[in-house]
Amino acid sequence: MTHEQLFNIICKKRSFLCIGLDTDIQKIPTHLLASDDPIFEFNKAIIDATHDLAVAYKPNIAFYESLGSKGWESLGKTVDHIRKTTKDIFIIADAKRGDIGNTSAMYAKTFFKTYDFDAITVAPYMGHDSISPFLAFEGKWSIILALTSNPGASDFQFLEEKKSGKKLFEEVLVKASGWSSKDQIMFVVGATKAEALSGIRKIIPDHFLLVPGIGAQGGSLQEVAKYGLNKQCGLLVNSSRGIIYASKDTDFAGAARKSVIEVRNEMDSLLTEAGLI
Repeated sequence: MTHEQLFNIICKKRSFLCIGLDTDIQKIPTHLLASDDPIFEFNKAIIDATHDLAVAYKPNIAFYESLGSKGWESLGKTVDHIRKTTKDIFIIADAKRGDIGNTSAMYAKTFFKTYDFDAITVAPYMGHDSISPFLAFEGKWSIILALTSNPGASDFQFLEEKKSGKKLFEEVLVKASGWSSKDQIMFVVGATKAEALSGIRKIIPDHFLLVPGIGAQGGSLQEVAKYGLNKQCGLLVNSSRGIIYASKDTDFAGAARKSVIEVRNEMDSLLTEAGLI
């Protein structure tokens, strides 16, 4: 999927919502536990209820691999179901991989060929040669961690380089944006750091940003849009717990859809106000 194709889906759905499938077997409705694959049954119901309103799904790989082979099976079935249900979805493996070249090549093969994801989150700490194997896959995206929403982000990401005066996350944006085009590289910027988005847009005006942290983590969609929208939207804003756990009862899928409609309607207004749709 290209940058232009992703923007077209955003315009079609009047949404830039990414739904995080952080599916925890301890939190899903108990009536699903009697099924052969509770994780998949939960995901399937959420997908069926929301795919017309969401632009992307983002399974958090930790929730699947923690269950061993059964979890990987649930993940594969989830991706296959999304593909069978709709063509207008961008699927992100939230895996945060990054290692020496031959190891990264195997990670890339896992998520781009074995599981057919469109994108994977990656950590840039080991440099270009740890990311280049992911970029070797045409039509696939590397979503590079830049400025995250966790408290520990301040440990390293705001350290200043003495000569340039740039913070470490700014150095990541400058250097990593040169590794490929806006059709292959996106950056993670946490919604709780919305005030930094205007400066980030001066460095990377055209790239897409994956923005976690609205909803349960307290980030403001209005603030993210104010500082982060560009001429082709340029945002995928993620919400996980606030949507998928909107109810713990048998109506969980309907409750998730109701939550998505609220967010999508706000996104529709923001896109309209910005003159993008």
